[in-house]
Formats: sequence, structure tokens, C-alpha cells
Amino acid sequence: MATKIRLQRGGKKNKPVYRIVVADSKQKRDGKFIEKLGTFNPNVADNQVILNFDAALSWYMKGAQPSDTVRTILSKEGVLYKKHLLEGVRKGALTQDQADQKFQAWVDVKISKDSKLASSKEKAKADQLKKDLEERAKIKKEVEDAAKNAAAAAIAAAEAAANPVVEVVEEATEEVVAEAPTAEASEETAE
Repeated sequence: MATKIRLQRGGKKNKPVYRIVVADSKQKRDGKFIEKLGTFNPNVADNQVILNFDAALSWYMKGAQPSDTVRTILSKEGVLYKKHLLEGVRKGALTQDQADQKFQAWVDVKISKDSKLASSKEKAKADQLKKDLEERAKIKKEVEDAAKNAAAAAIAAAEAAANPVVEVVEEATEEVVAEAPTAEASEETAE
């Protein structure tokens, strides 16, 4: 029986979640499987993988052939490298301690790269947020300045429109006062 390590689809429409399974190569994609090795969720930011490392290594060492996607997942998780080291131990090129040390060094490098990548993503996100805030503050200031300028222009226009009216009212008042008889003159005519 030819065994394959492959993905079995689940989840909702347009939101797949995959199981990593060992199955007979003649079975349907979502059909019977021998053993579930883990899950793969491509819907989250970092393509979440939960894998039973020892079981995956065991099946891979027994000759189960991974699909292309599963091969990539196993490579990123270190199963392929661990198999390579174990083959070296089996052939006598390495001791088990040397293989374990090399694998641990690989894991440490992977963890440090992941943490650097995560910190650089956080830094980029913080920088983008800072730029967005500065741009919003700039736009807000421009809007406030435009509002002040519009208010000043409206006041100036109102004053300019009111000045001729005030002048006309003042002239009319002067004419009325000049034409109106004074109180003394009205007393003299009354006598």
C-alpha cells in the first residue's frame, strides 16, 4: 500500500482549514485516512500549523510520500532536516549527539529569525500608525486653518457689506438732524 501525507480539506466555503493526514494514495482527498498528523489553517496571518512532529517524522521515515504543500510544511517545521540528520546517523557519518546538536542549532536559528521577523513586522506596523497619525494631524490642522480663513473672510465680507449701509444711515441721520428744527426754534415759533 502506497501511503501519502497530504491535506484533507475542511472548514467553510472560502475559509478552508486542512488536516494533515496519512492516507492510502488510492483514497479520495477527503476520504478515509490512516492517521491525523496535525492541522493547517491558511486563514490566519502566519498560516498556523499544528503538527505532531514525532508521528510525521515516523511516517516520513517509513516512506510515506508528502504532497508538495505538505512537503513545504514539513520542511518549515524541520521534519525533513531531522530525517536528513537521522539518515546521517544511520550511515555512520554522525553520532546521535552531533545530530541532536545540529538540529537544536537549527531550531534556535529558526526561532531567532521568527522573533526578528515578528519584531520587524511590529515595528513596521508602529511606523505606519505613526505616519497615519501625523497625516491625520496635518489634515486636521489644514481643515482648521481653512475654517478660520473662511470665517475671517465671511466677517470681512459682512463688514464690507455693512459699511455702505452704515454710511448711508449716517448721512441720512445727518440730513434729518440738519433739516429738523432745533428745540429753541420750535419754542420761538410757538410764542
